[in-house]
Amino acid sequence: MLVLSRLQDSLRQILSPPGLHTAVLLTPSGQLVSFASYESRCKDEIRVIAGLSGEVWQETQEQGSGMVDSELGRIVVLPVDEAPELLPMPLPDDYQPLMLLVLNSTDAVEWDDLQTKGKALASQIAKPLSKFRQHLVVHKPPPLLASPSAPPLPSSSTALPPLHKPPARRLDPSTLVAAELDTLRQSLLSLLGTAHPGLDEIAKYYFLHPSKQMQCDGAGGREEELDRPLTRADVLNDWNPSMPDNTASFASVFSLIPPTTPPPRPPPPAAFAPTPLVPALVDPAVLLPTQRRLAQIVEMIHVASLLHDDVIDASALRRGVPSAPAAFGNKLAVLGGDFLLGRASAALARLGDPEVVELIATVIANLVEGEILQMKDVHTPGLGLVRAAPGGGDDAWRVYLKKTYLKTASLMAKGCRASVILGGCAQGEVWKELAYAFGRNFGLAFQLVDDVLDYEAGEATLGKPGGADLQLGLATGPALYAWEEHPEMGPLILRKFEQEGDVEPAPSSAAPPVSSAHATLARTHADKARELLQGLPESEARAALELLTERVVTRTW
Repeated sequence: MLVLSRLQDSLRQILSPPGLHTAVLLTPSGQLVSFASYESRCKDEIRVIAGLSGEVWQETQEQGSGMVDSELGRIVVLPVDEAPELLPMPLPDDYQPLMLLVLNSTDAVEWDDLQTKGKALASQIAKPLSKFRQHLVVHKPPPLLASPSAPPLPSSSTALPPLHKPPARRLDPSTLVAAELDTLRQSLLSLLGTAHPGLDEIAKYYFLHPSKQMQCDGAGGREEELDRPLTRADVLNDWNPSMPDNTASFASVFSLIPPTTPPPRPPPPAAFAPTPLVPALVDPAVLLPTQRRLAQIVEMIHVASLLHDDVIDASALRRGVPSAPAAFGNKLAVLGGDFLLGRASAALARLGDPEVVELIATVIANLVEGEILQMKDVHTPGLGLVRAAPGGGDDAWRVYLKKTYLKTASLMAKGCRASVILGGCAQGEVWKELAYAFGRNFGLAFQLVDDVLDYEAGEATLGKPGGADLQLGLATGPALYAWEEHPEMGPLILRKFEQEGDVEPAPSSAAPPVSSAHATLARTHADKARELLQGLPESEARAALELLTERVVTRTW
């Protein structure tokens, strides 16, 4: 039996920190199988290494191995396969090894030493893997035959633009996508139409608040086939009055016709590029209809989570107005959130990409997991009362950061990754790994700053009463930092501020420098997000995202 834990043990045996600190096993297409790493190597960097190594292998497989000197250190990519005399002969044209072994080290480790250790480990791992060759190796489909009548490409299409451009000016993110945001909002409201006036109002309630208006100058985009209604008039009278053409909404399958030429592929990051001959990104970039629809789907899931959160938290206000449960009651608020998730799921299926569907579906599961992790108590018939109170020290931080990822960063990370996939990122390319890591760090920074503001800012800034997290018994980062400085905070946090008088000492205990330390943690994640953007070619889009990573900390939108 092939046991991943044994593979991981084999990978771990070769490590000699701090020099040779990371070993990764992946498929030739770049899919991560297993890894072992010294503790200082974070998972985001492992993802980037896997994606980069897949690209390096595609460039160097004819040489039998690949080497690249990257920002993450020295990387050697070696094939894992049986001895040449045991391989089936003759080798097919699309031959691929069973796996790829990647060793990552500091500059202190010699290249020859890396290759020697890698080849020895590759030979050891190949023995158990060879039994699964027919399950592991996927042959490429035959190439499409070129049409003899196809006209030659214009000479200008093969010319490579300069590899080094002057730094892009820092364009405001909202200005860059102003017209798209205007179109996005209008068509998003059309997706929410329903024949029942009460459900229609609750579904659009938060979207119509000024904080969700996304008011921008600029002309709207053209109507796309994606904007057809999601329900049809003759199915259980499920009529959507927002769309006059709803009777034909399911007349054909997903009818968005792709462009005749595939979208331009982004080049490898400049710091990682195995060769200097790489094309440059098109600037300005083109936003595809599927990517706009993805943005709407992500926003529908976000608002659905707000509706459900306000029921769970018994929130009376949101952004200075009555919350949905206060205005409509808990039942309608829950049903409204469920309706948004249903509409989002239908729109998601229409995108037609299984990987994107799986990614965004797991976001919904993550939101539920995060909410359960945050709850004070969970009652089950089998287990009875399950207390969710964290232990002290590292355990409390682990629970807090996990909850922060599940409830906030997951949506941003997987949304970014899905957008890159819809943009044409092929399997094994590094771009979607960079996008995921950027979204994860940006999402963590966003929520960490929000948790600081709960102690420092007023209702006008937060859109909810200050100290709301404490009233709900939530021990966020500032409270955990305060626990380290003031041990008397421990019992209050462990009982989730349940007793009378528990809440009052917390804000003073979390005062500077405690809140400053938490803000520094938020800035660290924002800086990581900005560093990941350096792997992208210079463009207006990259400059706008860099500015966004600064504003997420200062909250100067």
